[in-house]
Amino acid sequence: MSNLLVVLVLLPFVAGLACYLLRASFVRSLVVLGTGGILAVASIALMMTGPFTYSPGPVLGMSWDSLITIADFALLIVILFYGFKHNNLLIKLFSVAQMVGLVILELFWVDHTAHVPTFYADQLSLIMVLIISIVGSLICIYAIPYMKEHEEHLHLETSKQPRFFLFLVLFLGAMNGLVLSNNILWLYFFFEITTFCSFMLIGHDGTEIAIKNSVRALWMNSAGGVAFVAGMMFIYATAATLDIQALLASGSATAVGLLVGLAFISFAGFTKAAQLPFQGWLLGAMVAPTPVSALLHSSTMVKAGVYVVLRFAPAFAGTFVATGVALCGGFTFLACAALAISQSNGKKILAYSTISNLGLIIACAGINTPAAHTAAIFLIIFHAVSKALLFLCVGTIEQRIGSRDIEDMRGLYARMPRTAWITITGILTMLLPPFGVLLGKWMAIEAASDQLFVVVMLAMGSALTVVYWARWAGSLLDMPGGEKPVPEEQALLMRLPLLTLCLGSVGLALASPAMYEYLIRPMFASAPFMVTGGVLSGPMGAFAVYPLFLVLGLGLLYALRVVKKSRGMTFAAPYSGGANVKGSNDGSFVGPMNAPVKIEAGNYYLPAFFGEERLTTFANIAAIALIVLMIGGAL
Repeated sequence: MSNLLVVLVLLPFVAGLACYLLRASFVRSLVVLGTGGILAVASIALMMTGPFTYSPGPVLGMSWDSLITIADFALLIVILFYGFKHNNLLIKLFSVAQMVGLVILELFWVDHTAHVPTFYADQLSLIMVLIISIVGSLICIYAIPYMKEHEEHLHLETSKQPRFFLFLVLFLGAMNGLVLSNNILWLYFFFEITTFCSFMLIGHDGTEIAIKNSVRALWMNSAGGVAFVAGMMFIYATAATLDIQALLASGSATAVGLLVGLAFISFAGFTKAAQLPFQGWLLGAMVAPTPVSALLHSSTMVKAGVYVVLRFAPAFAGTFVATGVALCGGFTFLACAALAISQSNGKKILAYSTISNLGLIIACAGINTPAAHTAAIFLIIFHAVSKALLFLCVGTIEQRIGSRDIEDMRGLYARMPRTAWITITGILTMLLPPFGVLLGKWMAIEAASDQLFVVVMLAMGSALTVVYWARWAGSLLDMPGGEKPVPEEQALLMRLPLLTLCLGSVGLALASPAMYEYLIRPMFASAPFMVTGGVLSGPMGAFAVYPLFLVLGLGLLYALRVVKKSRGMTFAAPYSGGANVKGSNDGSFVGPMNAPVKIEAGNYYLPAFFGEERLTTFANIAAIALIVLMIGGAL
């Protein structure tokens, strides 16, 4: 057990330092590849061992708790340094506030003689470790050829890759430590490491806009750090424990101080998960290289936020805090689904989609029933795989065509046939049954059926989601008549993660009934759903996974048959009322001054209804009101 924990938590720290110190690109690539493979194997081995509790012994005569305390203050001093470096008052204030709170908590309140198990893993933790170690490792491997081309495009004289891979790989260890921590102080330490790593990675390119957005990410997440420290102080002052499992075992909280502490911890999770009104830092993170975006959105950082809320959810079940969490999450899900409709930038669509889906997971944590927790876990798994895939696809496309605008992706199949098909597959796994994201949404709506406001927001948000995904997929399927696709060349280390994630998004959906039976159902005393013949059924309906896959397979075979028949057809340009340009086969028509005008197709983005300028201010005000209501209700 200790060896697996060393590999999963400490190895990425060591490997990150090796990436920084060993400047030879070939050696660095081997370190990243080796670390990714070892993490993947270790995460599977840890899953096979099952739930556990573990506390490491002292090192050099000093307890690990003392070392973490020292590391906490050292990290906050580093963050404070960057607050002075960028002359940001909020970073300075939030760093000092955290240090003051930790001094009071650590030096005057906490009984350090009381034993608190350091690590604890249940099915939720083990599933998170699998996602972090496998999906995160694939993203790091993809980054090897991507960053080479990225730096060639920027014409850098000195490579920044050593520092880049230091923080990219370090992220994986911090996240594994976070989801395995049972001591709240350890959880906080890893929580803050993810804050610092994201700051360094967002500002990696060193441009003015990159630095601006990295600073915004740092102060927003530092605000969450202040809330986390405040939450720990309220919890310890009321329950006199830092043991998360002991806290959860005591049942749903009734003491005011404990509820306030849990509300602040949830607020910290909101900031990390970029929930409204904190979405700005994650939208700004799109300036970072694509592997950073993929890592932040899929398996790390934002997942830390939803994990924290989901981990503490049983402690506030049935309270006003739970209602507030459900309303905040549901509102973010709906509002960001609406905001995504007005976007044509592929990365921004993915960003709003991520924030929206994280809101759905947080809503499930607030609903706080076995059915809702099942939905949340399914959404975490399938969103991680599909969203990582889509971000890597957008990065691949952008490097080839020089744009991330979906309007520029029309006819992509002719230029990048493999990537086009993989991207379409990724979109469909976010959009259609029988894939896992829609399964999770169905479960969430089932679980929210007795909460009117929440279920309405979830249903409306799900409907809006269809608009932007279907529009993007339709643009990719557009194929200029008469053109034949050009074989696509792609680096092996880019192709391998794309194909693995693509197959994973489909294969895991096919395995979802078995995943539920063997991974999720044992977590609950009573089964929230039943599985019969590959059909998941609940009190309000059923989701026929295997029958739908059969229909999907038959439909795919029919589509391939139609495509095969269409290859011999003669292309006819769109008819323009007799004004077509003679001899042209692209649909050009005779326009003003008898000049040819090319026919172009475009999507509606409805900015008058869903534009950021129109909705963002209102959405942020409403979200702030809901958060104040949640914390105020706890008081």
